[in-house]
Parts: sequence; C-alpha cells; structure tokens
Amino acid sequence: MGFFFSRGFQKKGDWRHNFRICCEDPLAVPKLAAVLCRHFQELSLGKPLLILCIGTDRSTGDSLGPLTGTCLGKTILPGITVLGTLEAPVHAANLKATLREIQGYPEPPLIVALDACLGRLENVGTIAVSRGSLRPGAGVNKDLPPVGDLNITGTVNVGGFMEYFVLQNTRLGLVHKMAVTISTALRRGILQMQAAAGKGKEEG
Repeated sequence: MGFFFSRGFQKKGDWRHNFRICCEDPLAVPKLAAVLCRHFQELSLGKPLLILCIGTDRSTGDSLGPLTGTCLGKTILPGITVLGTLEAPVHAANLKATLREIQGYPEPPLIVALDACLGRLENVGTIAVSRGSLRPGAGVNKDLPPVGDLNITGTVNVGGFMEYFVLQNTRLGLVHKMAVTISTALRRGILQMQAAAGKGKEEG
C-alpha cells in the first residue's frame, strides 16, 4: 500500500512547496509541466532523473503510481529511469528493497516520488507538487521510509474513514485521468528542461 493522507503545505504561496491543480483544469498539463521544469532545473544539477511511481495494481485508488509509470513507459525519454508500473509495481512489500537498489546506482539520481493520497472532498482530483520527500503508507499506519527529493501526489478520494474500503471503491476513470495528466506533464517538463539545458550549452 503506497498512499498517504494529504495534509496541505506549510509554506503558503511558495510555488516550490505549494503548487496544486485540478486534473479537470484545461490548462493542467502546461501549468504542471512548467512547474516541474522549474523544479528540475533547480534540483537536477546534472544528476540523472528517476521517477518512482509508488502504489499497487490491486487497489483502484492506489493504482495512480503504477498507472502513471506505465503511461511514462510508453514513450522512452533518454536518461530517465521509471520504476513502478502495472507489471512491476513498487509498493509497501518491496519499497525498501527498491530503495536499496537505487542506493547502489553508480550515480545518485534526483528522485521524483509519486503517490496517491486521500484528502478533503474539495481536493479530490487535485495534483500537488512539493519539494522534499513523502512518507508512503502513513495513512494506513505503514512504517515505510521517506522517499524523494521532489514529490507529486494525487488526491484520489476522501480520507478519514474506512480508508481501505474507500481506496477499493475509487473511480478508475478519475485515477486514469490523473495518471495521464501527470505522465504527460512530466514528459513535457523533462523535455523543456532538456531543451533549456541544451540551449544554455550552445550559448555558453
């Protein structure tokens, strides 16, 4: 189980810690891509990029991560590693082993951690981006390590009561739309970052 509760952000008004947008917004993809590009430019510093999509395909609400990973996997992005797909999900049972594997990489990557969360009714369908790590499984009392230099979360349903039941009865259509929005924005943000880096080298 990968999801956690959405508890809001501490630094109000700071785009680095307080960006959120509804997946129904017609400009969700370009706005999200622009924010992600800015994060990548400030955080990457030449590091390889790893997108860690946390969740399981056995729960509709918790499938946001692997659905997004699968969408990303359909288009190969040079130099980008994606872990967590419908065929090979990263969840509570194998997260620690996955992190040990990442620690063995020859060059430490910039980790973008992606997970589903439960929150307030008015935030359902909202995608949030923030600096720092997230704690997978906190909403169901799972003792899992924090992960990520940058995190992306999607509020898939309402939290606070019978969380496992709520996750099982989350609309797949909403989760799929959020996954497509996030994966498209990630791809666009990465390409924008790479294009800007290439232009900078030419000018230098």
